[in-house]
Amino acid sequence: MIHSSTYRQSILRVFGAVLAASLAATLAYAQPAPLPDKPFAEHRIALQLSDNDPKKQALVISVAYNLLKAYDPDKVAIEVVTFGPGVDLLRPDNANRKRVESLVAQGVRFDVCLNTVDTIERDTGKRPEIIAAATPVQVGVGQILALTENGYTLVRP
Repeated sequence: MIHSSTYRQSILRVFGAVLAASLAATLAYAQPAPLPDKPFAEHRIALQLSDNDPKKQALVISVAYNLLKAYDPDKVAIEVVTFGPGVDLLRPDNANRKRVESLVAQGVRFDVCLNTVDTIERDTGKRPEIIAAATPVQVGVGQILALTENGYTLVRP
């Protein structure tokens, strides 16, 4: 016959071990995965752009440039996610095109939401042109969610 206090201690030890293993697994999962194109990135920033306001577009671009100045470009991963009216930043006739392409050349990624592009095509009957430097993602908000789940800090300038 097992004494009740010994039984309780055994249960508590097992429970503690399970809890410790669960916590270790959670902490391991919470660590962001290394980025294939930026394996040494210490900082990860997702910039959201969902407006067609030229001032907001300029602000997002300015924030990206400032981050590249403040941190070694190899140590910072910057991803600008555009959706809704924000995709206009990535049209060939946008006044900021050269600045966007300059940032892409420095390792900044600009995502364009394909759901938005499809909606524009449905509404206008014409698929909008998007610059070649843009990276297509199916769902812009889904991309933001995936980035934040992988250690990115979301900033909406």
